[in-house]
Amino acid sequence: MPATPRRTRSDAVQNRARLLEVAAQVFAEQGLDTAPAAIAKQAGVGVGTLYRHFPTRETLVDAAYRHQLTLVCGKAPDLLTRHPAAEATQVWMEHFLDYATTKSGMSAALNAVIASGVDPYADSRALLTDAVATLLKAGARDGSLRTDVTSDDVLLLLGGVACSAQHSTREQARRLIALLMDALTAHSPAD
Repeated sequence: MPATPRRTRSDAVQNRARLLEVAAQVFAEQGLDTAPAAIAKQAGVGVGTLYRHFPTRETLVDAAYRHQLTLVCGKAPDLLTRHPAAEATQVWMEHFLDYATTKSGMSAALNAVIASGVDPYADSRALLTDAVATLLKAGARDGSLRTDVTSDDVLLLLGGVACSAQHSTREQARRLIALLMDALTAHSPAD
């Protein structure tokens, strides 16, 4: 009789999620030199729990990065249930900007992951493209966003905003997002 796969306990799932949240924050703020024990303590778990989920620092960094990106991209459908498409797109872009500026603090940690042979960016493009496509399609359906813009166009522009946000104020970054949204908004012929 084949063995049935064991289900992960809910507390183990919660511990893993807490570790990923704390690790992303700590790596962004303090870099790769933070002791794993400090991350475990801040997450409220033992260091053994951390190593059981993430046997190396690189696996923790990779998982934290992917977790954060998945959270950001997963916001797109949820925002569309609560806001009109154009507004949901702008709110999502602001979430993405927060994520991107936090990720920039993780750059040294991500470089160490890449040096270990793991590609933390392998799924990034597809996740981001799907999130933006979801928003653009909703905007096309309700007529609030242009239909001649691709997800790749938006991601390139948004990447530029995120890059400049590292060297500007949060307020200026918000203005850049507003300008980007103005470019994406469908205008009537009289405009």
